[in-house]
Amino acid sequence: MYEDFERCVRAVQAKDARFDGWFYCAVLTTRIYCRPSCPVVPPKRQNMSFHPSAAAAQQAGFRACKRCRPDASPGSPLWNERADLVARAMRLIADGVVDTEGVSGLAARLGYSVRQVERQVFAELGAGPLALARAQRAQTARTLIETTTLPMTELALAAGFGSIRSFNDTVREVFALTPTELRSRAKGKPSAGAILLRLPYRKPLCPDNLFGHLVATGVPGVEEWRDGAYRRTLRLPHGHGVVALRPENGHIACRLSLTDLRDLPAATSRCRRLLDLDADPVAVDDQLATDPLLAPLVEAAPGRRVPRTVDGPEFAVRAVLGQQVSTAAARTHAARLVVAHGEPIDDPEGGLTHLFPSPEALASLDPETLAMPRSRRRTLLTLVSALTDGLDLGAGSDWAATRAALTALPGFGPWTVESIAMRALGDPDAFLPTDLGIKYAAELLGLGGPAAVVARSEAWRPWRAYATQHLWATGDHAINRMPAA
Repeated sequence: MYEDFERCVRAVQAKDARFDGWFYCAVLTTRIYCRPSCPVVPPKRQNMSFHPSAAAAQQAGFRACKRCRPDASPGSPLWNERADLVARAMRLIADGVVDTEGVSGLAARLGYSVRQVERQVFAELGAGPLALARAQRAQTARTLIETTTLPMTELALAAGFGSIRSFNDTVREVFALTPTELRSRAKGKPSAGAILLRLPYRKPLCPDNLFGHLVATGVPGVEEWRDGAYRRTLRLPHGHGVVALRPENGHIACRLSLTDLRDLPAATSRCRRLLDLDADPVAVDDQLATDPLLAPLVEAAPGRRVPRTVDGPEFAVRAVLGQQVSTAAARTHAARLVVAHGEPIDDPEGGLTHLFPSPEALASLDPETLAMPRSRRRTLLTLVSALTDGLDLGAGSDWAATRAALTALPGFGPWTVESIAMRALGDPDAFLPTDLGIKYAAELLGLGGPAAVVARSEAWRPWRAYATQHLWATGDHAINRMPAA
């Protein structure tokens, strides 16, 4: 996108927010970079240059605009649409892997050499993994500076900086302000407890299927709907957290309570992934609306997102528990696992009690305690064994290889595999033609049987997961309605 100069110029001149996160506009005269929708008067075209990432703009010597805050724009939808090396790397960098494991750890997770990862990421993003992680640290630092009362020394370490000097130098270089000046300019009142964030998204957004699905399938003790917000516990690299997410106009209000502030980038990334906030809804809706049967559904609820997960192994376990049973029964099975094997936590602000059990905690599970058919017990234990042996269901997983690995497990049919591909792996083209909700919608709309639906769905690629959300919403499906505030 950023290499198409004329298209980028038109987007900047139109202040088109749809392109925020796709590219960044740098102004040669002022040495400032902005998001395309920056409210200031657009620069002259001869003074514009374009960059594929905030890190690339920073490396070229530009500082972030104080007006539009380009570093806080929605992420590029490309990283959640693709499954190639660069897309997988970007998802892992957003999840904080470079900060916790270094570039060598990133490369090991991807199955490539450090040199190859650096070369391919730089070729597409204009900056290497270290520079991209540095830009993310700078944004984390700004968030903590503006929303907490932490002393700067503690804040620098929490943001991932190795020293207070590198923290000060990076903040000044990226934002042209000292950390103290950033805090003094903050509009909101800093909090001594929870961190309050605004998670931006590209409009439109239909919150019904997002929050309705998460609440209807929520596991007691791990998830709840309270005071108009979806709340849940988070298992994070350095500890645990509790998040409350509430839909607002133009953003999701996010309230995070963390046991270790170093987990802020990972927690933020997982919340964005959970709600599919980096999607490009206009591109999705435009393609789906070309089908005359889907067009009325898209028109009635533009901006539907795919509700995903904050923890791939957790969702896989829940998918197995939900095989061939009702939503209520699946919640009951999951709740029993949580009480028996989950890690207890304190939640002074609500009714959350546990983290969902990790695969390691479930490894000692006694199958006789599970009130389900013997075949499904075997499926669950086989999955737990595969997860503890290294089956990757995280943000950087290879979609095709993971599908193949899941299909090889006993008890894993197309419905379970595609459910995990949609919700845990984040594949936007995952599709469940044999799902009961899809069959009901197909009958209602006159689409025919599963074979006919699969054939027709070829025109929906690569957005069949989004088409699924529209199909599930046909008729009186309570699971796709947001609860009352």
